[in-house]
Amino acid sequence: MAQKEKQSDQGKIIMRLREELARRRMSRASLADHAKISLSSLEKSLSGQRPFTDQALVRIEAALGLKFRKPEEPVQQHAPENMGSYARAAVNWLEGSYLTLRPATSNGNAIYTYETLISWDPSQEHLIFRETGRADKAYAQQGSVSMPHQSGHIYLVTNKHGQHRMAMLSRQGITGELYGLLLTLQQGRGAQLLPVAMPLVLVPMDAFSEKPPFGTVAEGHPIYAALKSKLDKTLQGGFAMILPEMAR
Repeated sequence: MAQKEKQSDQGKIIMRLREELARRRMSRASLADHAKISLSSLEKSLSGQRPFTDQALVRIEAALGLKFRKPEEPVQQHAPENMGSYARAAVNWLEGSYLTLRPATSNGNAIYTYETLISWDPSQEHLIFRETGRADKAYAQQGSVSMPHQSGHIYLVTNKHGQHRMAMLSRQGITGELYGLLLTLQQGRGAQLLPVAMPLVLVPMDAFSEKPPFGTVAEGHPIYAALKSKLDKTLQGGFAMILPEMAR
């Protein structure tokens, strides 16, 4: 079927090109000269002995100022249903590099920072994320990005051998920042791992005039106050809530 369609397209190109040459009273030799292709190749293609190559058609189109080839229809890329069925064109604003802020759990009021990259993976047909610039490289995460319409939130999900880690983030505002919570595991006593939740902010890298620091940013650092205000905004601005501990 595909072969017959190609032959039909070639036939239409031949008919239209012959008509155009006759209308313009233009010789085949003149066309070959203007398109910078060999007269022999043009004659054989017009007689149906060999199909027009894409290169030849591009040059003929440029010489005549016409289009003989069908424009390629854009391929609609959609994430699978379990990712939210979002179209790539609808989420391309989310792709990019972000400075990620969260509390430094082992250093008082310090902030821990690293880079999160969000991009479209053609092989999986959905957005993915990858963390880089972490001081603790062994714990860097990567995984899938879900965007279901029902909740209106963005989910960065790691699923490694069945062990999950998830960030739930609000959609971008005017400033492009994403606010939410990180649900993960923290080292407890001995070898024990404890489930924890903490505020999380993703700030577009292009919001900074200079490359921001990665790692632990302690009080007194020149950029600490600005980063702390963004991290505080997560809970104080109503983007997320951490319920108080129940009384024992």
